Amino acid sequence: MTLTGRVPLLLLAGVFALVVRPAGSTAAWWALAVLLLVVVDVLLAPGPGRLAITRRPVGSVRQGETTSTALVVANRGERRVHGLLRDAWQPSAGATGNRHRLDLAAGDQVQLRTSLTPTRRGDRRAARVTVRCFGPLGLAARQRSVEVPGRVRVLPSFHSRKHLPSRLARLRELDGRSAVRVRGQGTEFDSLRDYVLGDDVRSIDWRASARSRNVVVRTWQPERHRRVLLVLDTSRTSAGRVDDVPRLDSAMDAGLLLAALASRAGDSVDFLAGDRQVRARVRAGARGDALPRVVEAMADLEPVLVEADWSRLTSAVVSLGKQPALVVLLSALEPAAVEHGLLPALPTLAHRHRVVLASVRDPELDRMAARRGRPQDVYDAAAAEQVLADRARTAEILGSLGVDVVDADAESLPVALTDHYLMLKGRGLL
Repeated sequence: MTLTGRVPLLLLAGVFALVVRPAGSTAAWWALAVLLLVVVDVLLAPGPGRLAITRRPVGSVRQGETTSTALVVANRGERRVHGLLRDAWQPSAGATGNRHRLDLAAGDQVQLRTSLTPTRRGDRRAARVTVRCFGPLGLAARQRSVEVPGRVRVLPSFHSRKHLPSRLARLRELDGRSAVRVRGQGTEFDSLRDYVLGDDVRSIDWRASARSRNVVVRTWQPERHRRVLLVLDTSRTSAGRVDDVPRLDSAMDAGLLLAALASRAGDSVDFLAGDRQVRARVRAGARGDALPRVVEAMADLEPVLVEADWSRLTSAVVSLGKQPALVVLLSALEPAAVEHGLLPALPTLAHRHRVVLASVRDPELDRMAARRGRPQDVYDAAAAEQVLADRARTAEILGSLGVDVVDADAESLPVALTDHYLMLKGRGLL
């Protein structure tokens, strides 16, 4: 049972009765009368148990985007129901407009929608649905909370998908240029066409020319069906925030853009995430469903405050296959973490695969290094320059081991990483 705001107002109205008859018994009889009205109102209020509440499936939504959940409320009783319904969710589900007024005649039903704007990835679940059914006087209501299961799957935001059309245009341009290339490393047979003046005579296909009236040459294109393996570091370094966005989320954004582009380019995309243990593994192969499966795998990942065990992650990479691949390590370019954890495991990876380290760079370091106005700014600038120098030295060490380093801020990293992939593909280095 719950009381409405009319009860204290009704008690306050007893002041007028005290003015007419100023005695203690007047206040007591007034309070007793109000209590009696409340009891009668509660007894006459319809029971919330007569309402049948079901929830329709929600599906999935990207983090930061808005969706809605629908409750179907049906009045199975014989009396009209006036009430209030609250559809409660986890705070991170971002439920708004979740309080709904009910006015249902006997046998009627209504659909109530609640907007959801999730702020965290993963499964966001409904808490309870609370129903209040008011009595005819509006003084009190019967209240009941019931479990109505509900779940919304929150996927990574993928802000960088706005760059996908321009990267696909560059990919088509690359394929168009490569069709007239001569044969070389990283290329495969594309098609036959008639010889034109200026073509390399070494590209002439004599067997095809013998069956045709014209001289025919072979054309080549960058090899397709290459392997791209994304390795996402979920250790403590991924928990740091860069411009108030976790490094893990920024690394996911870059990885998703590369996965989408590589899938469109005809390459197979695999995904691996972990720290001291493997948290997610996707072997999508060449079936063209890489991006949806990688997005689903990323949804539940959260930073873990432990050091990454790169020897275990390297073993997991090797277990995915011995075919040479482009291995993209989505990790932080932190000197201590790289030198003590990643460096010992790199020779095994670099021996079999083409390795790229993609790191989210904190733009605050560059801003600190540029500020020299006040004495304390000079000290901050010196510290920032030292950090930048250590990162540059670490990148040189990685480069000496044959590892390419892509170090950019969160906004630029997805584009820089996909441009590096296109460059490698164009040069036949995958």
